[in-house]
Amino acid sequence: MMEFALFRLPDGRAWLGEGPFTALASAPAAGGAFYVNDFDLKDSKPWKVPARLHQITAENLASTLHFNGAQKPQIQWAKPATEWFKMAFRRIRREVLSKRIEKMVPVLTEVGTLTAGDPKLLLSSVMRAPANMWGYAHVQDGGGFLGATPELLFKVHGQHLETMALAGTAKPGNQDAFLTDVKEIEEHEIVVRYLTQQLQALGTVTRDPRTLCQTSGLVHFQSKLSVQLKDAADPAQLVPLLHPTPAVGCLPRDAEALEKLREYRQQLKVPGFFGAPFGFAEAGGTTHIIVAIRGICWQGDQISLPSGCGIVGGSAFDHEWRELRLKREAVLRLLALQS
Repeated sequence: MMEFALFRLPDGRAWLGEGPFTALASAPAAGGAFYVNDFDLKDSKPWKVPARLHQITAENLASTLHFNGAQKPQIQWAKPATEWFKMAFRRIRREVLSKRIEKMVPVLTEVGTLTAGDPKLLLSSVMRAPANMWGYAHVQDGGGFLGATPELLFKVHGQHLETMALAGTAKPGNQDAFLTDVKEIEEHEIVVRYLTQQLQALGTVTRDPRTLCQTSGLVHFQSKLSVQLKDAADPAQLVPLLHPTPAVGCLPRDAEALEKLREYRQQLKVPGFFGAPFGFAEAGGTTHIIVAIRGICWQGDQISLPSGCGIVGGSAFDHEWRELRLKREAVLRLLALQS
């Protein structure tokens, strides 16, 4: 199989699309298409209609993909260097404290070398991700990316839209302190406010109370929002309206701040898939678009494992550095690359 895409819902339903893919600017009315783009939304035809589409399960994944005894990947990780990330952190924090920006998310990428095995076998772990995560993958000859994310950008069906703010992170077991952590609450509420402002023009926004989302060894603040749309919305137009949210991007989301965000991502060599929208349009008219975090990518024998952290006024370097490590460790556990 030369190219394929995979999307798994929290309820376990999943679709595998085999290439070659037909690229379209908007999702076809019949559904059955994957949304694949990079963080900067460079692809003007991001909807990919596969030559063959399968609804799959964790049990028949291996036979569908013809793994035929392929070996689980072995990866030699290099210790991430602090220098460039620390420089980015200091510059961003100065911008925040001087009120030029409210929040920005730099990303640290740990790199490794594939010493044996095939990264595609990690898809079996993606298919078995916890029931509050969405699985995703896009694989081509010699490279690809995959993961399972707890973050939904939006789900839309007709005139009803659902989204969420997922921001603020802690380890399980420290939840009492987390519930009153001013910095983490501030980081979360920035995302809620942004989503509410962006969506108000489309219809009436309803916000559920802030709760805790525990998944893959981490705890996050989560606020679900829903919108009764005035008119049926085109998912292709909703993506640039909402992406990037301050959970993976910056606030304000103006041209100047976005350019700085892009510069930091380039300097820190962040893979294009990380934080990007990814999704699937079902045949029944429901479209799901997620935020591609908690994943890895590879090209040849080079593996990349990115993690990001939101910098606001109350951020401290040691705390953020620890959060980045916790997020990468969560991905390794999720993909059964470490115990």
